[in-house]
Amino acid sequence: MSMSLSEQADRRRTFAIISHPDAGKTTLTENLLLAGGAIRMAGEVAARGERRRTTSDWMKIERDRGISVSASVMTFEFRGNVYNLLDTPGHEDFSEDTYRTLTAADCAIMVLDAAKGIEPQTLKLFEVCRLRDIPIVTFINKMDREALDPLELLDQIQDQLQLDCAPLYWPAASGQRFGGMVDLRTGDFLHYSKKTADEGLTPGESARVDLGAVREDVDPSALEELEEGSEMAREMLPQISKQAFLEGHMTPVVFGTALRHFGVGELLAVLEEFAPAPRPQSCEKKDQPHTLERGDKGVAGFVFKIQANMDPNHRDRVAFFRICSGEFKRGMRLKTAEGKQVNVHNPLMFLAQDREIAETAYAGDVIGVPNHGQLRVGDSLSEAGDIKFAGIPNFAPEILRRARSKDPMKAKHLRKALESLAEEGVTQLFTPSIGSDMIVGAVGSLQIDVMAERMVNEYGLDVVFEAAPYNVARWIHCDDDAVLRAFLDKNKSASGTDLDDAPVYLAKNAWDVGYAQEKNPDLRFTATKERSN
Repeated sequence: MSMSLSEQADRRRTFAIISHPDAGKTTLTENLLLAGGAIRMAGEVAARGERRRTTSDWMKIERDRGISVSASVMTFEFRGNVYNLLDTPGHEDFSEDTYRTLTAADCAIMVLDAAKGIEPQTLKLFEVCRLRDIPIVTFINKMDREALDPLELLDQIQDQLQLDCAPLYWPAASGQRFGGMVDLRTGDFLHYSKKTADEGLTPGESARVDLGAVREDVDPSALEELEEGSEMAREMLPQISKQAFLEGHMTPVVFGTALRHFGVGELLAVLEEFAPAPRPQSCEKKDQPHTLERGDKGVAGFVFKIQANMDPNHRDRVAFFRICSGEFKRGMRLKTAEGKQVNVHNPLMFLAQDREIAETAYAGDVIGVPNHGQLRVGDSLSEAGDIKFAGIPNFAPEILRRARSKDPMKAKHLRKALESLAEEGVTQLFTPSIGSDMIVGAVGSLQIDVMAERMVNEYGLDVVFEAAPYNVARWIHCDDDAVLRAFLDKNKSASGTDLDDAPVYLAKNAWDVGYAQEKNPDLRFTATKERSN
């Protein structure tokens, strides 16, 4: 018997993983895929030589540096549900990619390093989740290393994030003494084994044993801490409430060590039990406010990411499309809110860079739409072309650099490559009104380094990024086109356009922007721009 639209959508769980760099996010991603049966052997971020590389870090630069610089999507099935995992870069220089990816998530796993607790980037990403009302599951990682006291970690979450913590498990010590954890709801003990997957450990949920049976194998002081701590947790900390979690007030907490596969199966089981099915989406339908439900007929969704050159053999461009309603079928024709038609002949399902053709997809799924530049980040797509979702913001860059090819004959090639990378939304490209300069905007210097490497590896271009004559870029808005044109004509040396031809003020410093604002009260100089179609 075939399932209804609502039943298909109810099987979907679309979640992102957020963390500070080096908290173990990519390792956890690998092991969730392993526990879910999507891959056979987990890769290590610090893998050497021919050892298996991580699935989510597929770019050459990611493998070389051991960091994630691009969000990736991985789909797998587990116990009858379909999981769409959105892995995001942890490094703050790539935070824009993360912000955009979070627009496509219904839930997030927050990974904390047990020795460090809440770190600055975690805090920033949490704020984005809060703005979007995204419920959060907490995974406290690296318990096999010396860690902060569990109560101290939970206090941090409570105080800094204003989230009620409902631990579902309690650990037996940490570091060398780490013996496992107790399930606070059933009283079962999950014994920690130091074996790795390579040594024959079956991924998935850990074996549940009677505490008495392993008492000899666990450090007595760890057991003492476990008994005290678990009793305190049961008496003092709130019980999990699914409603409070979905409303964003409470976080279920799981302890573990992703590298040793412990706690990962339990985390997946928590997602299965608590993570929401695709949530209703606010949009405009025929220019009227509308709420789109996952069971609604008619395919609708939005593009939250563009990735160029996923296949190095072909100059491909793939738009990541989050479906919000309807049943998508291969070969469908979809329209943007501006009436542009897109024929989707070869839609893709992803396992990071591995892909297969998607014959059907439902609300909650993320598919790749191969295109040659007709789709951009923020585009809304629907069957009728009458639905428009809220835009995805662009943020003003922190640093500006002039891009120059070492080979002057390749200037045209350079512009095309810069435009291609700017369309991904990772960097921004500004064209000053005077001269032929191409100004690249980025959040941090690591982005510039990554860009230089991608230029060589993907486009065969040796590019120099020099200091630009400007340090600040702001978008200019005005309700009166004539006033805006007059300002731009008068300030050609300090103005230009972005990739969408939107006017931009290019200033030496913030004081210049303040002065321009003071002298031109009818204009608005903004650090964000909503990108939507």
